[in-house]
Amino acid sequence: MNTSAILDIGAQALIISAKLAAPILITSLVIGFAISLFQSITQIQEVTLSFVPKAVGVSIALLVCGNWMIAELVSFTHDLFTMIPSLLGG
Repeated sequence: MNTSAILDIGAQALIISAKLAAPILITSLVIGFAISLFQSITQIQEVTLSFVPKAVGVSIALLVCGNWMIAELVSFTHDLFTMIPSLLGG
């Protein structure tokens, strides 16, 4: 096993983790921005106002994208397991 293979696996792991986190983070960002905009327009400064919409939005994002996220993770893991013999020199 050489260092380029390790770096390639590490880069793939970082890319897959970014792809899996993106739907949840983007949903939370958009909802948080919308709530902040609403709060600044109406001058309602309630801290807990953004928690429930974010929780609902993130749960909906997980329901919508969860199947895709699991499929991507299983595919990545399957590719790692198929690379084991070539990484060990066999």
